[in-house]
Amino acid sequence: MKKTRLSYKAGPKDDCGTPAYALDPLLPYLPKEWVVWEPACGQQERIAKALRNNGHFVLSTDIVWGLDFLTNNPIPDVCAIVTNPPYSSPLKGKFIQRCFDLGLPFALLVQVDTLGTKSFQRAAPGRPFEIMLLSERIDFYMPNKGYTKGGSDFASIWLCSGLLPEKVMFGKITKPEGM
Repeated sequence: MKKTRLSYKAGPKDDCGTPAYALDPLLPYLPKEWVVWEPACGQQERIAKALRNNGHFVLSTDIVWGLDFLTNNPIPDVCAIVTNPPYSSPLKGKFIQRCFDLGLPFALLVQVDTLGTKSFQRAAPGRPFEIMLLSERIDFYMPNKGYTKGGSDFASIWLCSGLLPEKVMFGKITKPEGM
């Protein structure tokens, strides 16, 4: 991976830390022998740590380290992309488009309303994808606020390609005590 000139600056909702439990419904569909790329891991690497704690080999990168997912080539041997991409517009759409263009299996934790955005409508036609609806809202870690106790103000889904056995699935979220 090369350091590149950064193509974007993070916005206020572009570094929402993802708790480990958000990955629980996705884990059965990620083979442990796969090398997973987490290209928007943030300073705390929450998704990467959760995957590693479940026996996955994860390569973490982030724009804050000067490694731009939108312009860097995939890391050799990467089998899948799993991330909570930036939510600001147009970044979210660019991440989705990039994932489809790379052709690797992927799982993106995005807001439900992403499916109705112009950028998704442009990126998705003719491309295989799956959706995992989640049973509860995620308590994201927000910069300068901490965890959003009681769930965020938006519902999330796992937008996937090449991972889930069905086009639409339901995933059970079980929050740890105290969340």
